[in-house]
Amino acid sequence: MKKLKIYIPGIKFPSISVTGNACALNCAHCGRHYLEGMRKPGRGELLNYCLDLERSGGVGCLLSGGMDARLKVPLDFYADEIKEIKERTNLKLNAHVGFIDENDLEWLRWVDVVSLDFVGDNEVIRRVYKIDKTVEDYLRILDLLTENGIRVAPHITIGLDFGRIHWEYKAIDMLVEYPIDVLVLDVLIPTKGTEMENVPKPSVEESLKVVKYARGRFEGELSIGCMRPLGRWRLEFDRGAVLTGVDRLTNPPRRVIEWAKKIRDVEIIYECCVM
Repeated sequence: MKKLKIYIPGIKFPSISVTGNACALNCAHCGRHYLEGMRKPGRGELLNYCLDLERSGGVGCLLSGGMDARLKVPLDFYADEIKEIKERTNLKLNAHVGFIDENDLEWLRWVDVVSLDFVGDNEVIRRVYKIDKTVEDYLRILDLLTENGIRVAPHITIGLDFGRIHWEYKAIDMLVEYPIDVLVLDVLIPTKGTEMENVPKPSVEESLKVVKYARGRFEGELSIGCMRPLGRWRLEFDRGAVLTGVDRLTNPPRRVIEWAKKIRDVEIIYECCVM
């Protein structure tokens, strides 16, 4: 098998929310919970935060946050700071965006990669995100980015439909038609305080079936992202993913790292898994 790249973002590649804990949505799987653990430099402080990050040994960051009323992460309001960050540092920037359009192309050229949550089923979009968008809206974003030479790494969350696995295969079939070099697979974490708090975790076996399908269909690098259940579930899933031939694995248990070194050439990288 090819080299296995293990990604550990940690303090060298922090996640930043430009909206604090605020989000106009209240998605069934997140409920704004995942904004709480992000760094939150205030308005006008992003540049200085990034300058300090590089001075302290950081290599990059994820620019993210909640969505506003436009259904965008409002990174366009930080366009000048993003440009200056790239001009004054060597930091790598991963931008987590919402429903961007042509007006965003100018600032998007300053980031290294765009992370795009992709949902391939209209009813799942409605049930989970509760927004008036369709699969075609997601495909338009992919068209916009790829046609303008902006690198994009789509993310699929296995089990996003309240733990049920069904639409993910169709989504993979759509994405392999695009010129992308990394496809990220996450797995639903039933999170306390959300509508999905009591949803059973997607099974390891069914989740790995999606990974195997993606491995068979996608010719680029297949990555297991940072969102997936912890504990024994992660231990079993990560072992299966390594054996399936994924190229990238984020934050695996130490036991998995030591075991993987016995069967594959392993490189550890302190960045986001899409870099």
